[in-house]
Amino acid sequence: MTTITSPRGVRWFTALLVATGCLLPAANAQGYAVDTPDNIRASAKTLAYDTMLFYKGNQSGEIPGILPGPPSDGKGDYYWWEGGALMGTVVDYWHLTGDTTYNDVVIQGILHQVGDRRDFQPLNYTASLGNDDQGFWGMTAMLAAENKFPNPPDDQPQWLALAQAVWATQAAPERHDDTCNGGLRWQIPLANNGYDYKNTIANAIFFNLGARLARYTRNETYATWATKQFEWLYNVNYIDHESWKVYDGGHVGHNCTDINKAQFSYNAAILAQGAAFMYNYTDGDSDNVWKTRVEKLTEGLLRDFFPKGIAFELPCETRHGACTPDMLSFKGYVHRWMATVAQVAPFMKDTILPVLKTSAEAAAKQCTGGATGRVCGFYWSEGAFVDPAVDKTTGAGEAMDVLAAVSSLLIEQADPPATNQTGGISKGDPNAGTGSRGSSSEEEEMKPITTADKAGAAICTVLLLAGGIAVWGFMSLGD
Repeated sequence: MTTITSPRGVRWFTALLVATGCLLPAANAQGYAVDTPDNIRASAKTLAYDTMLFYKGNQSGEIPGILPGPPSDGKGDYYWWEGGALMGTVVDYWHLTGDTTYNDVVIQGILHQVGDRRDFQPLNYTASLGNDDQGFWGMTAMLAAENKFPNPPDDQPQWLALAQAVWATQAAPERHDDTCNGGLRWQIPLANNGYDYKNTIANAIFFNLGARLARYTRNETYATWATKQFEWLYNVNYIDHESWKVYDGGHVGHNCTDINKAQFSYNAAILAQGAAFMYNYTDGDSDNVWKTRVEKLTEGLLRDFFPKGIAFELPCETRHGACTPDMLSFKGYVHRWMATVAQVAPFMKDTILPVLKTSAEAAAKQCTGGATGRVCGFYWSEGAFVDPAVDKTTGAGEAMDVLAAVSSLLIEQADPPATNQTGGISKGDPNAGTGSRGSSSEEEEMKPITTADKAGAAICTVLLLAGGIAVWGFMSLGD
């Protein structure tokens, strides 16, 4: 059988892309049409094709799962985590459009990066690994479970188990300390630049993943940790108590009081999405705590990052060439995550969806560049194509952004994120991630959890959490 991973399969897939490209419509002088569901699907199909041209991982001699990079090695513009973000973007594209063209490539790419311990800590990247890097891949696995993306073969790690593994490694004691009264550090290895920094994105991903695992599994342990993590971010003042602006982080040497007040759109969006999942998990949140958090975070996000109803990356977009390759991909995540907020916290739908529509229309309109006449840029609110070369990138982030914005216009026709109780098909593993604990370099394996251990752990977890104490060895996580 010909597969994507075989040399013959690679040639077949590449030929398919070339042939398909000949059949795809070029965007006209006004960009892509996004006025009807059929036009949105047709435009998204072309955008997906163009986006996947940046991906070389399915080609002979290349590494599955990653975009060309990292910059430090002179191999391309993109770091390891952005490959995980691309995989998530395409998982959402499949969910929203039904197009299965890239499913095999995505499955291959994700599984290639899980690492020996199946927790997204592959040896090739552990020396430079941040909690946010690992977390992005964990969120992609969680998304695959929620979207009921086709499961991997039975002998491979499953989507839900991979998400649980990432969460478990980040909940382990090795990742937490008493500086700043808690919170994850940005970097994992002690020697890394940034190990002394506790930033919002690392902690927000851990919060977001916990909120979604709580909803999917109905396991209260995840919810307890998610609540604790959000409250840490709020209490350390990374979330402004008046404006609900979300700041970047602080250094442990200053007890995280030297707050870097740079704002990035994905920080606010990932917190809003996590809060929406907690609102949904609590069945409408009778005391309105999570409802208020969703409202305030969304209000701040739309105020600061959609000034004309169009996505605008506040810290860098005022000047061409000021955004890094990472920042150039944030708009797509914001569109995807906020579209999901409208699903799991439907009281926000009328606030969010009209803005996402206006923004997506602007995104699609400016995709008129390059030899094909449909290359996309980053500066949507300018109303005209700006070549990604001004930001010294090849344009993968910019392409992902528009693909996400356009395909997310179909969110009202898509099923909401699944759970174990609503038809979820992914298998979990309560022991996932416990073999590696928090440190990717730790050699000691944890004792396997027996049936008796699980029974005792359930009792201990309730007692310990009630007292505000978390003891790692006694946590029992359901599927």
